[in-house]
Amino acid sequence: MWSYERRLQFPVNIKNPNAKLAQVIMSQYGGPDGEMGASMRYLSQRYATPYREVAGVLTDIGTEELAHLEMVATIVHQLTRNLSMEEIEKCGFGPYYTDHTVGIWPQAAGGIPFNACEFQSKGDVITDLFEDMAAEQKARTTYDNILRLVDDPDVCEPIKFLRQREVVHFQRFGEALRITQDRLNDKNFYAFNPGFDTVADCGCNN
Repeated sequence: MWSYERRLQFPVNIKNPNAKLAQVIMSQYGGPDGEMGASMRYLSQRYATPYREVAGVLTDIGTEELAHLEMVATIVHQLTRNLSMEEIEKCGFGPYYTDHTVGIWPQAAGGIPFNACEFQSKGDVITDLFEDMAAEQKARTTYDNILRLVDDPDVCEPIKFLRQREVVHFQRFGEALRITQDRLNDKNFYAFNPGFDTVADCGCNN
């Protein structure tokens, strides 16, 4: 059970609307490396890990990604509020406006809608944690790209905060991976996994 505190993790106060910029930042709401996919990934993966500490990391970060999703939605909302039809057309926001007005809807910057393929939950703790570390780096790269396109400090500051949290998440998943690998190595998991590695089962003598 979560307790919701009615404030953003980092303040968002954008004074100048910019629909063109909103289309770029929208990708971190529902794009391939966005916050929606990240949250669903970690909150789904936590059930497959045999270690409470690792499940705790997945739960903590998955929950924080929900807060980041809220931040990105707020940024997009503030960038698109009170726009005139002339501004919407000039910024190329017309196709989005046709389908969603200025409501928040999950899609990538290129217009591809969010779907469950945006996140992985393999059920193997090692596989999942490597996936998570890569996902955090991809999200960090996306925020880097956004920052190259932004010159409004009201937008830059919350984006910088989100980028920094991706770096921290990468580090925490690295710690979780080391915990997992050490414990599996104690069980000789890497040297020999009797469920898969027997010569008879794999037919290697044939």
